[in-house]
Amino acid sequence: MSTLAIFAPNLHGGGAERAMVNLARGFSEQGVSVDLVLVKAEGAYLGQVPPNVRVVNLNHQRVLASLFDLMRYLQQERPQVLLSTLPEPGIAAVWTKLLSGVSTRVVVNVQNNTSQETQNGAGLAARLMPRLIRWFFPWADAIVTVSKGVADDLKQIGLSESNIRVIHNPVVTPELVVRSQEPVDHPWFAEGEPPVIIAVGRLTKQKDFPTLLKAFAEVRKVRTARLMILGEGDDRTALEAFVQELDIADSVALPGFVANPFAYLSKSALFVLSSLFEGLPTVLIEAMAVGTPVVATDCKSGPMEILDNGKYGNLAQVGDVNGLATAIVEMLDRPTDAKLLQQRAKEYSLEKSLQDYSDLFNLGVSSLRPTEQ
Repeated sequence: MSTLAIFAPNLHGGGAERAMVNLARGFSEQGVSVDLVLVKAEGAYLGQVPPNVRVVNLNHQRVLASLFDLMRYLQQERPQVLLSTLPEPGIAAVWTKLLSGVSTRVVVNVQNNTSQETQNGAGLAARLMPRLIRWFFPWADAIVTVSKGVADDLKQIGLSESNIRVIHNPVVTPELVVRSQEPVDHPWFAEGEPPVIIAVGRLTKQKDFPTLLKAFAEVRKVRTARLMILGEGDDRTALEAFVQELDIADSVALPGFVANPFAYLSKSALFVLSSLFEGLPTVLIEAMAVGTPVVATDCKSGPMEILDNGKYGNLAQVGDVNGLATAIVEMLDRPTDAKLLQQRAKEYSLEKSLQDYSDLFNLGVSSLRPTEQ
């Protein structure tokens, strides 16, 4: 029997998945028995799960198909707390608790701005999501949002403020700092090369890389620089074609997903977030944690909070090519002090997130049941 179960679709390379792996590792290192329950045990972060965290593979392709196996898991294992992340697993967690009749406390974690996700999503599921959240989430024992902006958005779609708690993702870990110092095997980072502007994220509509590419094309007119976008996704072919169309192929690289983005971030001159919407953009905090100056769109939600209205980095309006280009050039010319960025990033540490979650679970770390030997 586990004390804490963390429920997620898979461990593909996203901020939500990385946050759950960090929480699982952090709690297990404090002696908590942790199960990582996955709809499908696959993804780039699977290899980062520590051996003392048990991976429970429900072995389905879709969350909906895993409902009965999740209910069976709850009835057999009866964890004290089930923490889900992302909307569909959150709905599934609440539903299965109601059906199974177990005493497990269900906490649903919301990573993104639901209204923006619905506006930019496609298909019936995206359109129904706010209604499903409004129906199911009030039955959860607690709702955790990763930023105040996400919490405000949930209130606007009809959820009660009394059940919502803001807990930042566990972004800054000792491991992050150590891994950021590892070498990067890419010629662009050799001494004497032009500055590298870096972006990280899935190659999808949400990240709005076309606006970043157009902005970079404008930057290139006044500065010698290169742009590297780390990540993989469905929009790769379209983005590669757009790079050719803009005639910037000699200065743009799309290496795909990399296992250690922190090393790339620490060696870049500037990190840029160009998203249409976010919840709490993890990689923005990671860049700050390694002392790399940042520029971000003022999207809902997260960047304005993290950067404290522009104190820690430049903000540009969503979709504003010229505004983003200007913000990039200004930051290249007058970069924010690295120590100031690192100090700000500590507010998003693993230690603080673990303490906040422990308080919410009403299971002070000292009283949590130790891992069975």
